[in-house]
Amino acid sequence: MLQEKIAKIIKILRKTYPESRTALHYETPLQILVATILAAQCTDERVNKITPHLFSKYKTVFDFAEAKQSILEREIRTAGFYRNKAKNIIAAAKKIVESFNGNVPQSMNELVALPGVARKTANIVLSSSFKKTEGIAVDTHVKRLSRRMGLSKEKNPDKIEQDLMRIVPKKDWIDFNYMFVDHGRKACRARKPLCQECEVKHLCSATPNLP
Repeated sequence: MLQEKIAKIIKILRKTYPESRTALHYETPLQILVATILAAQCTDERVNKITPHLFSKYKTVFDFAEAKQSILEREIRTAGFYRNKAKNIIAAAKKIVESFNGNVPQSMNELVALPGVARKTANIVLSSSFKKTEGIAVDTHVKRLSRRMGLSKEKNPDKIEQDLMRIVPKKDWIDFNYMFVDHGRKACRARKPLCQECEVKHLCSATPNLP
């Protein structure tokens, strides 16, 4: 059964990555929200090079709401898709000011109502800042590993999330993304997975013939 398989995978990965957490640097809910928007199709390492200056200049949601888009675009240019990201960050900040009294909302429905925020971003904000679980963040690592391990046959992140939520115990939802990201970076890489070094290779559908 998939529930038994995922329980074994989680147990092993918890031992392998006991301190799994988001690699993005942040101190406040607003900062993790902005950082996660920037991280779309961009490495966490690159985002962490951008945000120190950004967060020292834009200290509050009001600062981001009043930012000039052309200037913000230049400041986040190396994150890629900078025009759309700058537009969404400013629009999300304005929405937070207008609808949530300047506080980053703490529910899935409210977060996904913000410009540029889909379920993945909302899940990361909820888990990282508020320790709340309303779902499982499905990024490129979780998507890749879930399909390789036979946990989901879907390609759409939202459908993969639904599959995972059915088999992953809710108590593990917060850490699930972080552990899979760590394992995706260390062993289950996109181009050349290090299957022989993988701690869960015996539970992986992609490596049935490995010892």
